[in-house]
Amino acid sequence: MYLYLTFGTPDYMEKILKQHENETMFILYGSDKTALLHETEGKTVFTTPRKFEVIDSVNDIQQKGYFVFNNIPVADEGRPIFEQRFLNRSRDIEKMNGFVAFRLLRPIKDDTYIVLTQWENKQAFDAWKQSKSFANAHAKPATATGIKKQNIFNAASYVTTFSGKLPDKK
Repeated sequence: MYLYLTFGTPDYMEKILKQHENETMFILYGSDKTALLHETEGKTVFTTPRKFEVIDSVNDIQQKGYFVFNNIPVADEGRPIFEQRFLNRSRDIEKMNGFVAFRLLRPIKDDTYIVLTQWENKQAFDAWKQSKSFANAHAKPATATGIKKQNIFNAASYVTTFSGKLPDKK
């Protein structure tokens, strides 16, 4: 499965969505940009998307709620370590109230993975961030004495958030 991602204005993204009603697409509204996701086994209809391989998923994405993209730049040599950590995670997030869906997205042409989580609302995500499960999931792995800890990251991670619902216009 692949996930393609493109950005643009809300009007343009809605136009593309309407033109391709039979595709599995989701429009996500951010504070400064609108994203369109296309999940498919085949090719995308987007002209110049960011392309990702879905290497882990939980539940179907839905056109609602609150989306969090944890963007994580990973060095080429660190990819196997990074992926192994995620694939062997505790999966406690899936038991949290308000959790909807998860995708671990491997970038095809750059170094930035996306850990996509979908929540019923921002409050559910905030509750996850305050939970003991979150602290455990984000604890630094221990290193044995005398072993140099490997830095697998190219840069600091950053988070972008979106809503599955068009914000109210003022």
